[in-house]
Amino acid sequence: MTTPLIIDTDPGVDDAFALALAVASPEVELLGVTTVFGNVGLERTTQNALRLRALLGREDVPVAAGADRPLVHPQPHLSTAHGSDGLSGFAHTLPEPTTGVDERDAVSLLRELLEAADRPVTVVPIGPLTNIAALLAAHPRLKPKIGRLVIMGGGIGGGNVTARAEFNLWSDPEAARRVLVEEDVPTTLVTVDLTWRCAVDGAWLERVGRAGAGRALVGLTPDYRESYRRSLGWDGMALHDAVAVAEAVRPGLLRTTRYPVEVDCAFGPSRGGLVVDQRLTTDQAKKVDVATDADLDEVRAFILDRLTTLS
Repeated sequence: MTTPLIIDTDPGVDDAFALALAVASPEVELLGVTTVFGNVGLERTTQNALRLRALLGREDVPVAAGADRPLVHPQPHLSTAHGSDGLSGFAHTLPEPTTGVDERDAVSLLRELLEAADRPVTVVPIGPLTNIAALLAAHPRLKPKIGRLVIMGGGIGGGNVTARAEFNLWSDPEAARRVLVEEDVPTTLVTVDLTWRCAVDGAWLERVGRAGAGRALVGLTPDYRESYRRSLGWDGMALHDAVAVAEAVRPGLLRTTRYPVEVDCAFGPSRGGLVVDQRLTTDQAKKVDVATDADLDEVRAFILDRLTTLS
């Protein structure tokens, strides 16, 4: 039996690979996609999601637009790694969508999909957590319908947008804290500590890009790849969001340890930072399954195998 899946996203190059992985995975049934501000503004992330849906041949999947700003304080700035349009300036190379954005907002679509589901739904937030915080605040009765949140965000050892903060949590720390600390929903957190280690090289991308939709996906990577060439020191890039979707598709692909966590919401150099309490004893009630390790070659091979099946 397939696992029902909803992806909340801010496409984003790695988001594009993540969406493609979900479509290419027979273990899951993609029920819907919701968009949020993040790597670029909401209008652009939504258009990117619609174009990616068309590329992947899944225009039956509803796409609903969500939050265009954080819950409380403005987002300081957008990402620079993904280029001017979120897809290295190549969003226009994707097919024009034949159907538009859903008339429902993201929270309404999430609510209706969860209400209609006959088994627990895996929700995969791979952007700022604003939509998910709003859903859980407005509709707490739906929490039992969520089998698991698989969230890409945070960093145990440090961040990628500041010394302490990873981009998704930093973009809306108050929403991240609401979801990760205050809500009692089973949660797996896939941090940049691990996703960095799963980075892929030029040869891997060349294999993805040999045919079909994979060629179009790799065509979206130049700006993103150049950004990572500077940080990695070699030709490659991190597939942060796709690693989270891989865990959602194949539970247990990543090795997790259960820890209490906190999100720094103060205004200082650690704002948006993830605090993982790794003490052996703690009286904190909520704990999150933090992905700390994996067989890196297995993760890369799993994603590659699925993406090369795309037509």
